[in-house]
Amino acid sequence: MKKLLKENLNELKLPAVKKILDETLKNAIENSLSYEDLLIELFSYECNQRRIKKIERYTRQSKIPYGKTLESFDLKRLPLKTRQKFDALLDGSFLDRKENVLLFGNPGTGKTHLACALACEQIQKGRKILFTTCSLLVQNLLLAKSELKLPAFFKKLESFEGLILDDIGYVQQSREEVEILFTLLSQRYETGSIILTSNLPFSKWSQIFKDKMTAAAAIDRLVHHSIILEINVESYRKQEAQKNKKE
Repeated sequence: MKKLLKENLNELKLPAVKKILDETLKNAIENSLSYEDLLIELFSYECNQRRIKKIERYTRQSKIPYGKTLESFDLKRLPLKTRQKFDALLDGSFLDRKENVLLFGNPGTGKTHLACALACEQIQKGRKILFTTCSLLVQNLLLAKSELKLPAFFKKLESFEGLILDDIGYVQQSREEVEILFTLLSQRYETGSIILTSNLPFSKWSQIFKDKMTAAAAIDRLVHHSIILEINVESYRKQEAQKNKKE
């Protein structure tokens, strides 16, 4: 009977249930569990293991830098209004509404860490997020375009509810790079959330997109449904350097 049960579990692709079957059956007999209690215990374990594996898979796929979690970020460094806005994002409803999250601030203030921390919290809820620097994504888009695989690349990006676009202010683009970046922003508009970090305020985005009209159009798509977080704090790296110097 157990052999048949395990064969059926293999057929149904229930490896977690198979793993604990013998022990759970023994426990059920010893404690006179009802059939309902036995099934709940078995299938709850299977569901829980699947959730754990899904989160592990999504974490790997996200390519988020190791260690940039909420636990390792000092939220007390943030201005009160910024912290309140950030706390409101943690439930993940901005992903349901396909809203963008735009983080602005000087270098070293923790924008990337905060964006990644937000993403990690969503992954724990079973949401798919992808991290990439803006420059790397632009190069990958251009490569896909040259190989006539751009539609497939965009399709892959669509599978992620959130796309972290890090350090857009550092990108020095050619006309072709500007066009592909603008195409990306247009593709994501109202179809998926962008979590973007930038050292440059909107007033200086003509440096990125080379002309004011393209910059205005890009900004319009990002801002239409967005939450803006201004990280106006002292550089974390500068604080650490000063602390180490004193020590």
